[in-house]
Amino acid sequence: MAIEALVARYGLIAIFAGAGIEGEAVVITGGVLAQKGLLPIWGVAAAAAAGSCLIDQLWFWMARRYRDHRRVRAVMARPAFARAIRLLERYPTSFILAFRWIYGLRTVSPMAIGTSAIRSRTFVPLNIVSAAFWGPAIAWAGYAFGKALDPWLHDVKSVVLGALALGGGIALVLLLVRWHRAAVAG
Repeated sequence: MAIEALVARYGLIAIFAGAGIEGEAVVITGGVLAQKGLLPIWGVAAAAAAGSCLIDQLWFWMARRYRDHRRVRAVMARPAFARAIRLLERYPTSFILAFRWIYGLRTVSPMAIGTSAIRSRTFVPLNIVSAAFWGPAIAWAGYAFGKALDPWLHDVKSVVLGALALGGGIALVLLLVRWHRAAVAG
């Protein structure tokens, strides 16, 4: 199967799954692929929003249901968790709308919210609204970035490989920053 067919067939599924797991790197990569015409930009935006919203809902419900489980307790012991709780207590609505945009808090925030007194009827609609803005914004940022890469990306194979390298590079940088922060904190 040609690389174009693979991207066309599984690209939006990968964006959906990746938006919940890695977030920005995957969605920016999807935006680059959309700019090159390999994926529809609104499909990338919708898949990103849906994947992000779904995984955050799952983390929220898991933390709500299993707050005494050892794995949830391990996450609760992290400094980022304590920071998320402080912000949540001080600015509940704003924090729920903004946590996707705050580096270092994105992954622990849904669990922090799940262990808090915030009701699900408050979290669910705010999570949907937040994801509905985040997905398209990051996808369009990738689209704009893809336009800037135009001089270097000429054929479909170089576009796909360049987008994957870009996404991998962003993911690597984010992981290194996360690792460095953990090493400094611990």
